Amino acid sequence: MTDTAPTGPDRLAPGARPVMEAMAAVFPDVGVTVTDAVEARRILARAPQLPVPPPDVREVVDGTIPGPEGAPELPVRIYRPHTREAGPLPTVVFFHGGGWVLCDLDTHDTTARGICRTAGAVVVSVDYRLAPEARFPEPAEDAYAALRWAAGHVAELGGDPDALVVAGDSAGGNLAAVCALMARDRGGPRIALQVLVYPATDPLADTESRRSLAQGYYLTEEAMRWYGAQYFGPDGDLTHPYAAPLRADLTGLPPAHVVTAGCDPLCDEGRAYAAKLREAGVPTGEGHYPGMFHGFFGLGGVLADAAEAMAGVGEVIASTASDRKIHGRTGGSDG
Repeated sequence: MTDTAPTGPDRLAPGARPVMEAMAAVFPDVGVTVTDAVEARRILARAPQLPVPPPDVREVVDGTIPGPEGAPELPVRIYRPHTREAGPLPTVVFFHGGGWVLCDLDTHDTTARGICRTAGAVVVSVDYRLAPEARFPEPAEDAYAALRWAAGHVAELGGDPDALVVAGDSAGGNLAAVCALMARDRGGPRIALQVLVYPATDPLADTESRRSLAQGYYLTEEAMRWYGAQYFGPDGDLTHPYAAPLRADLTGLPPAHVVTAGCDPLCDEGRAYAAKLREAGVPTGEGHYPGMFHGFFGLGGVLADAAEAMAGVGEVIASTASDRKIHGRTGGSDG
């Protein structure tokens, strides 16, 4: 995909480079100067946040839910929207990014709020166990346990039982895609939509975007290798469909909406996943943003493309509610 491999700084959208560089300046340099996960988390916890007010929602409640059998409980944060819609709302189970190693409910609070507000949906943001303390497939099993819990509590959440959505960004996008596979393979629950924001779909991918964007665009090749080593360990099966959903049989999966960024090493595998879903007969829409970088999605307060991407995700999630249709919206640009 030649249109997804920018080769210089000028390919970033106007205003994107200063934002990207500000984020990179405070993010731990994992895989290079920082190789310990605990230290990386300490650095990230000290990082200043962008001075942008978080999206306003009606209610935010922290709690815990059961994890997989024999595993600890999972912290969750539940967001409820201001809405005038009559009847039950979509319920979104959201998994944050961070390479399966970093980030938490707080780092993705703005993103979860944005989904809640734009979609008019209840959002259950899940604090799954992190690697290397919990390696593959434990975080994936946490994600599936959270999905099952949400499906069993839709009514009390105020949700529509026919509008259960699974969503995530980056490593969380991987977990969301894997949840859709697990739900198909294990007999449920029924998912109305999967929203995958620059998902990691194949840890062994050798793509043009990974090669040409290995440095200088926030997410680096060294970081990706380090994240993979933490999550999969020395003996992990990197070809397993729950590790590499791009290598899985994708027939019978729920409709999808895939967001990709043209200045992101993960761009090609995200677009390849969308194409493979369509080939398998899965209704799939895309939002592609050629001038954006990995991590842009939650920055709608400072980047117009991020606001557009969030609006597109909100629209397609809202369409899952009763008496509406998933229309496979395509946003962004193919340029």
